[in-house]
Amino acid sequence: MNLVLFDPAQSSGLLPLTYTRPVAELRIGGLTIAEKWNKRLHAEVSWLTKEYLQSIYPFRFTVDNFFINSEVIPDDALCNKVAELSMGHGLRDEHGAITWRSGQWNSDLMPEDIQWHDLSPAVRRVKHSYDIFTLNAQEIQADYDLLTRSTSSAKLPAGVQCNDPSKVFLAPDAVLEHCTLNTSDGPIFIDSGALIMDGALLRGPLFIGAHSVIKMGAKIYGATTIGPYCKAGGEINNSVMMGHSNKGHDGFLGNSVLGYWCNLGADTNTSNLKNNYDQVRLWDYASERFAHTGLQFCGLIMGDHSKCAINTAFNTGTVVGVSANVFGAGFPKNFIPSFSWGGAGSMTTYGLIKAVETAKRVMQRRGIEWTAQDQKVFEAIFEASKSWRRD
Repeated sequence: MNLVLFDPAQSSGLLPLTYTRPVAELRIGGLTIAEKWNKRLHAEVSWLTKEYLQSIYPFRFTVDNFFINSEVIPDDALCNKVAELSMGHGLRDEHGAITWRSGQWNSDLMPEDIQWHDLSPAVRRVKHSYDIFTLNAQEIQADYDLLTRSTSSAKLPAGVQCNDPSKVFLAPDAVLEHCTLNTSDGPIFIDSGALIMDGALLRGPLFIGAHSVIKMGAKIYGATTIGPYCKAGGEINNSVMMGHSNKGHDGFLGNSVLGYWCNLGADTNTSNLKNNYDQVRLWDYASERFAHTGLQFCGLIMGDHSKCAINTAFNTGTVVGVSANVFGAGFPKNFIPSFSWGGAGSMTTYGLIKAVETAKRVMQRRGIEWTAQDQKVFEAIFEASKSWRRD
């Protein structure tokens, strides 16, 4: 099977997280959307995405392709239906196309020459950035079930407290030191090379990615994902850290999503509930205004390579773009454009040259080199986001 995961025509609700990756590379639960399709259908994937990302995420085309809407989150039942599709047939629901099988690409996303089969109820889709944390509990459970089908957990070490070890998966080389695991509300998955330090309190559903570190005394509630190569400390609740990001100190992160290469300074706090308990509004890139989420709890959405200083306080429903540097007293604005520098007092443009220099240093500390492709991505985002910056 040749799986082609295409970005839907209207995916601005997933910005700023999709400035730097296709929709299918968003992590929900333990796996990215692409990994969920790959592991269920046992097939390699390729991507149809923004032009400036295409060289990093290449497109592969054959005479027989399964074109899949990247916002769709698969499960076993859907994948079985996909595998049974004949050439020229497709699946759709009340929200539009899910997938179709064809020897040619049609950019209208609902080809007329396809014989469509309607599915009910509608499949799950991630259309907004906040869907990532609202869907995270069920996706942690689904990914836990998928990843543990053909493998068994290592034994929990002495000194680790756990009410039900049967709901914990522990990779053989993960290290746990005198911590507490509570699986009353869902499973806990601890991936290869992860380190859980002394006194950490972990409550499922929870996914700890490969080589991540949970700091001493951390309090992590479900439904939370700590992606690969992250550092997590303080108090975290119903949040997703995509990967290579740090919240290593005290402070609260709730109902939030951090992209890759983010860093929250010590004692950074995010408000996830308004004082009047009203529904939260969030910046909408398409309408260029704040839009209702329908959620009472919504914290911080932060794009890749963004950072904030110690004691930063983010207000309820704050969106921070790519490569922003936030600091200073008081609450920053609820929308901080990409490549911004400053805080509540004033914001200016974080120059491209300086932003790239910082990104290079951050990545080199983890042994990852900045590439010409990374440079082109930064340049494209800097240009695409300039209309929102006000010097």
